[in-house]
Amino acid sequence: MRISSSRYRVFLGGGLLLLLTVLPLQAQPVQDLLRARILLNEDWRFFRYPSRAEADGLVYDVWPTYRVDADTTGAPQEVIVLKPWVLPTGNPFIRDPSRRYRRPPGHPGSDFSFVQPDFDDSGWERVDLPHDWAIRGPFVEQPHPEVDGGMGWLPSPGVAWYRKKIFIPAADSGRAIYLDVEGAMAHAVVWLNGYLVGGWPYGYASWRVDLTPYVRWGAENQLAIRLEVLPRSSRWYPGGGLYRNVWLVKTHPVHVAQWGTFVRTPYVSTDSATVVLDVTIENRWARAVSVRVTTEIFELGEEDRPRGDAVAALPPRQVRVPAQGQAAVSGMATVRNPKLWGPPPTQTPHRYVAVTTLWLDGRPVDRYETRFGIRSLQFDPERGLLVNGERIEIKGVNQHHDLGPLGAAFNRRAAERQLELLREMGANAIRTAHNPPAPELLELTDRMGFLVLDEIFDVWEMRKTPLDFHLIFPDWHEQDLRAFIRRDRNHPSVILWSFGNEVGEQGSGREGAELARRLARIIKEEDPSRPVTASMNFARPGTPMAEVVDVICLNYQGEGIRDMPAYTGLQGITTPPLYSAFRIHFPTKMIISCENAAAVSSRGAYLFPVTDALSAPVREGQGGDPVTRQVSGYELYTADFGSSVDKVFFVQELHPFVAGGFVWSGWDYLGEPTPYYSSRSSYFGIIDLAGFKKDRFYLYQARWRPELPMVHILPHWNWPDRVGEITPVHVFTSGDEVELFLNGRSLGRKKKGPYQYRLRWDDVRYEPGALRAVAYKNGRKWAEAVVQTTGQPTALAAEADRVRIQADGYDLAFITVRVVDAEGRTVPTADNPVRFTVEGPGELVATANGDPTSFIPFSSAERPAFNGLVLAIVRARRGMPGTITVTASAPGLQPARVTIEAQ
Repeated sequence: MRISSSRYRVFLGGGLLLLLTVLPLQAQPVQDLLRARILLNEDWRFFRYPSRAEADGLVYDVWPTYRVDADTTGAPQEVIVLKPWVLPTGNPFIRDPSRRYRRPPGHPGSDFSFVQPDFDDSGWERVDLPHDWAIRGPFVEQPHPEVDGGMGWLPSPGVAWYRKKIFIPAADSGRAIYLDVEGAMAHAVVWLNGYLVGGWPYGYASWRVDLTPYVRWGAENQLAIRLEVLPRSSRWYPGGGLYRNVWLVKTHPVHVAQWGTFVRTPYVSTDSATVVLDVTIENRWARAVSVRVTTEIFELGEEDRPRGDAVAALPPRQVRVPAQGQAAVSGMATVRNPKLWGPPPTQTPHRYVAVTTLWLDGRPVDRYETRFGIRSLQFDPERGLLVNGERIEIKGVNQHHDLGPLGAAFNRRAAERQLELLREMGANAIRTAHNPPAPELLELTDRMGFLVLDEIFDVWEMRKTPLDFHLIFPDWHEQDLRAFIRRDRNHPSVILWSFGNEVGEQGSGREGAELARRLARIIKEEDPSRPVTASMNFARPGTPMAEVVDVICLNYQGEGIRDMPAYTGLQGITTPPLYSAFRIHFPTKMIISCENAAAVSSRGAYLFPVTDALSAPVREGQGGDPVTRQVSGYELYTADFGSSVDKVFFVQELHPFVAGGFVWSGWDYLGEPTPYYSSRSSYFGIIDLAGFKKDRFYLYQARWRPELPMVHILPHWNWPDRVGEITPVHVFTSGDEVELFLNGRSLGRKKKGPYQYRLRWDDVRYEPGALRAVAYKNGRKWAEAVVQTTGQPTALAAEADRVRIQADGYDLAFITVRVVDAEGRTVPTADNPVRFTVEGPGELVATANGDPTSFIPFSSAERPAFNGLVLAIVRARRGMPGTITVTASAPGLQPARVTIEAQ
């Protein structure tokens, strides 16, 4: 896209592409459904080899260090390389026909027992999807050649198989039958009835294989999927398995192609909006056909169904589709008085749905829904991001794909809970670090009104770990990128594409920039309506890489790296804040911070002394304890390359043209446990792995929700060994001044100065009792908070996030248990072991406490509290409504119970 003025202005709409299982516009018998999308998540059989040395030889490829690990014992095994049969799966996403792959003859692996319909898999484990084979642990012994702290010490590397029988009625014999996989980690290869169908190697991609040529009509069909996660293949926890939804899709031979619609709204006002829709039609027949295409637009109701009468219709189009080919048709309509999509609290995420019908010889043969939103975006170098004409500061966080104790297995309610807590903090944006998210996550961000920076790659050709994506990038980057854009481009929450994160090519001069330019060109071919970017932590204003992107996306260097006194002498690059330098060099480009802060802390852990610096790295005796591997919760300490929240706010206020940014990170995640790599999960999160708020949560909330009356005190006030010692007290508030009291005595009233985000009483001497903070705003009382010294633990107190859940086998209840004293106050240092039991039609899925050093498997029913808190995750059994009773007990403490109704 060419930028010809000082403002880069883009108008677009987008939404979820949905394949219909129910026709919402007119009553129609079930047997006449033209398109069916059937969830295949239940009742799979799963087997994982005990070691890589014992695995079969049906490999996607032979890697440079294949089998060079601790399991290399015994004689070498002959391998069959399946890549030539898998590569053609991506052909629909290779634009140049001459570069598409020709499938070799034959079906390698067809004689292998696991792919045979008559193989007895009754001894295999029964699992439901989404499934992560590694999250149950146990954590691997340290040290280990396949995984380390970066991958969370969980046993994700390995080879495994999934098998499932699917019945295809004889009545479907005229249909096209597809398998749609939303995510499989990794190097997936698919067989049906012993025939090799295809596959896809990138573990974060969504993809489709065509089952039609291999189907046994009117019979059961045996599906077999082989996956392999390579050792040392990730910088964070990747998980393993079929960890997102899997679907069986049935269509007429003439149908809307996979991700075959594209919505834009090139003109938007409060009076009217222009909606442009492209539709790509696929013809599986051996003869050309003439297809009539009609589309009506409806408001999308609360249950994600069309509501009321159509608000607009596109003019019908007639298009000729060649035999065994595709054709595209475009249309335009005007929506009067549109309800615009925008982020709360100042806007509302209204959505629409375009219902497209294909007609052949006067009969409907396909019906297809495209959900989208109507909104305008402007990327202004001076004002930042404008949504529907309103400046929206990007108050974003980075999110990895795992769901903590649930691992990589996607769960809609768990993701929704994450977003709810982030919204409570004031966040309005998500960056999908550093890979395509689950499609359901974007459904949630559409519905809830989050802005999304959608990212696809962490590496290109230059590796970061020995066996990461760089091995398949040359063969697959175009297919992955086009599929990613087509899948996500209709989502209104997606505002910006990122095609790389901190890639090594930043430093390879013009060669790296040319590769970046090729990737950007692919994105623009698939979606010319949104800008593109890549996250840069090394490229400087004068380097070629920065010239390629439409939006400047800086990781840490905007705020400055190792540029403050506390960081003097640390190894690594040192830069001053570079926002102004980038602005001078690129005056027409909007600037955002795609990663900032990288602050670290353990929830509820406070170490002394406390630095008086604005920001400081973690060192022994300075914010960190290498024995306990905990990091101080005073929220002033960072990774060596990072900055405290206070410093980030300060620098961004000095540069008001910056559009905002994305904190590293919103939640703790599995792996990458900086600064203690013998731990199992990160310290970066504003919210810990169990979903409990760290003190940093309130520092962000104070700035991001200035209208919310709040005040927060830290640390806790249980310090029996510190009587009379200096114990600093810090206060976060959305007010502008605070008076602090200790046991009724005023310790002074302090007012925030310019660029000040916390109020500090650094000379408080500890004495048991109560701290009380009274906040004021504009001279009037605003909020109040109290922290008290508690008694000894006497009981447990439990509360569920919801008391009613669905008995569908997916919905979850998150139960927080507090260790309390006789007066019901949480004991902030309690570590009592808590055991959970479940009665009724429910089951315990996982437990957690937010301790990054804990190696107790998440599936354990017993877990110690960590600084007073512990979590249980409970699921209702599928199809079994009733009352679920969850009991939490601990030796010597009064137990707690909660009841949940499964509906």
